[in-house]
Amino acid sequence: MQLLSEQEIERRKDREELMKLGINPYPAIQFPINASAEDIHKNYENNKNDYKDITIAGRLMSRRIMGSASFAEIQDSSGRLQIYVRRDDICPDEDKTLYNKVFKKLLGIGDFIGVKGYIFTTQTGEISLHVTELTVLSKSVKPLPVVKRDEDGNVYDGFTDPELRYRQRYVDLTVNPEKKNVFLTRSRIITNMRKYFDDHGWLEVETPILQAVHGGAAARPFNTHHNSLDMPLYLRIANELHLKRLIVGGFDGVYEFGKMFRNEGMDRTHNPEYTSMEIYVAYKDYIWMMEMVEDMLEKITVTLHGQSKVKVGSQEIDFAGPYRRLTMFDSIKEYAGVDVSKMDEAELRKVCADFNIEVDDTMGKGRLIDEIFGEKVEDHLIQPTYITDYPIEMTPLAKKHRTEEGLVERFELFVNGKELGNAYTELNDPIDQRERFEDQLKLAERGDDEAMAMDEDFLRALEYGMPPTSGLGIGIDRLTMMLTDNSTIQEVLFFPQMRPEKKVKIATDEDFIALGIDAGLIPAIRELNIHTIEQLKEQDANKLFNDVCGKRKKLKLEVKNPSKEEVASWLA
Repeated sequence: MQLLSEQEIERRKDREELMKLGINPYPAIQFPINASAEDIHKNYENNKNDYKDITIAGRLMSRRIMGSASFAEIQDSSGRLQIYVRRDDICPDEDKTLYNKVFKKLLGIGDFIGVKGYIFTTQTGEISLHVTELTVLSKSVKPLPVVKRDEDGNVYDGFTDPELRYRQRYVDLTVNPEKKNVFLTRSRIITNMRKYFDDHGWLEVETPILQAVHGGAAARPFNTHHNSLDMPLYLRIANELHLKRLIVGGFDGVYEFGKMFRNEGMDRTHNPEYTSMEIYVAYKDYIWMMEMVEDMLEKITVTLHGQSKVKVGSQEIDFAGPYRRLTMFDSIKEYAGVDVSKMDEAELRKVCADFNIEVDDTMGKGRLIDEIFGEKVEDHLIQPTYITDYPIEMTPLAKKHRTEEGLVERFELFVNGKELGNAYTELNDPIDQRERFEDQLKLAERGDDEAMAMDEDFLRALEYGMPPTSGLGIGIDRLTMMLTDNSTIQEVLFFPQMRPEKKVKIATDEDFIALGIDAGLIPAIRELNIHTIEQLKEQDANKLFNDVCGKRKKLKLEVKNPSKEEVASWLA
C-alpha cells in the first residue's frame, strides 16, 4: 500500500478532474520551445523585437491569483521567468474553464506547463512573459518541498537535509537549482581534460567493467556471476591492466573516463562506485608525467575559474606548477619524526604501536608504511605536493627505481590533505611482474583481501613486449570536490550510494485494536488516510474525533461514535 498525504490525495483528484475535462495531464505530442529563461533575462533589453513570439516551458514554481489575471513563475533548466496570465487572453471565447478551473484550481506548484506569448517589462521592472496560450504538459501528483526565500533570493527555510537531498536528487535539483552548478562544473572538468588529451593525439577508449580477474589496484572487489558461462566475475577496481594491453597492441597513448567499483567503506571522500580517469603514454616516465599533470591541472583551473588559485574550505590552493616533490620516506621523517627507510616488518609494527595506529597480522611492510603515512603525513599536504619513490612492497605494478634500491618510480599527488592522483613509470618486465604478483599471492594467503590477483593474460601481454610507459590515474570526484569547494563526495555525485530506506510499517487491524479502537471504526480510520500508528499519533484529538464521527456516518458503519475521551486515549 502506498501511503498518501492529504495533498497527494488532492492532486490525484485534480488529475482525474483534468481528464474529465478532456485535458490529458501527460500529453505525448512535442511542445516546441524557442527560448529559455536565461536567454530572455540576458538579451531581451537589447533585442526587444526578437521576443514578440516566445514559447517556453517549465515547472510552475509560484503563483499569485488576482481575480481575472495572475502572476506566476515557471522554472526551466536555465532559471526562472515571471509569467502574466490573463483570463480573456488564454480563454478568448465564451468558455473560461482553462483559466477559472484549470489554471486557478487544478494546477499546482511543481506542474509542468508550456506557455506562448510576448515578453514585456512590468511597472516594477520585472521582465515577464504575457501569456496568450497555455498548455498542461505534466501533472505533479507529489508536492515539492516549500523553499522560502527573502527579497534578495536568499534561502532561509530550504530543502537542506543531506540524506533527503542525496536520496531524492531530482527534488534537490528542482528546489535548489543552484546545485546544478556543481554538476555543470564537473562536466566542464571532464570536457577540458578530454580536450587536453585529444589535442595531444591520445585516444579515448573503453575497457571491460566485468572482469575475470580483479587487478590494477589493491582493493576489495564486488563479486558477481555470469549465468551462461557459469563463471565468477568482478566489477573492476581499476582499468589499468586493460589499458596497458592496448599500449602493447601499438597505441602510443590511451585514456579512459570510467566507473570503478570497490567493495569498501563509505565516508566523506569515498563512494563504492566512483569515476576515475586513467591515461597511459608510451616512451614516457613518471618525471614527465609530473610536468604533464601540472600543466593540465593549471589549464583546467584557469578555464573554470579564470585563475590558477581556488578556495577549498579555509585554504587557497594554487594549481600552478611546479609542485613540491617529497619522497615517501622523507615525508614520514619530516612529519612523523621517524626514519622508516631501513625498518623491517617488526620495527614498523612497533612504530605503529607507538603512534596508536591500528594494524593487523595480514599487513606486510607496504601496508604498514602506508598506514603510518596516512596517519601522520597526509593532513599536512595542503598545497599540491608529489609524494614520490614508494617502497616496492606498496606498488606491484611500478618499475623499480633507476637509482634507489628497494623503491619504485611512483608518485601520488596530494592536495588539501587528500590523494588526487597516482602515477608510475610502468613495470614492463614480465619476469619481474610475475614475481611481484607472486608476492601479492603470499599476502592474500595471510588474509590480505586487498592483495592483487595473478593475471596470466596480462603477463602474456607483457611477454610480447610493452614499450617504456608512464601511467596516471586521477579521481574525477575528488578533483570536482576541490574545484567546487565541496567537502563531501556525495555533493558531487548525482546519485551517491545510500543505505536502504526504512520501510513504513502499515498498521494491521490488530495494531489499531490494541490501542483501544473499536474494530468497527477501523474502516473510518483508514478512510481518513491513516494507515500507520505514527500517522495516528500525529493527529489532533478534537479534529480526529470530528473526522471519525463524520466518516462513520458517511460509511454507515454499524457502530456507535467514540467519545472524545476515547479518541484522546488512542493518541496517549
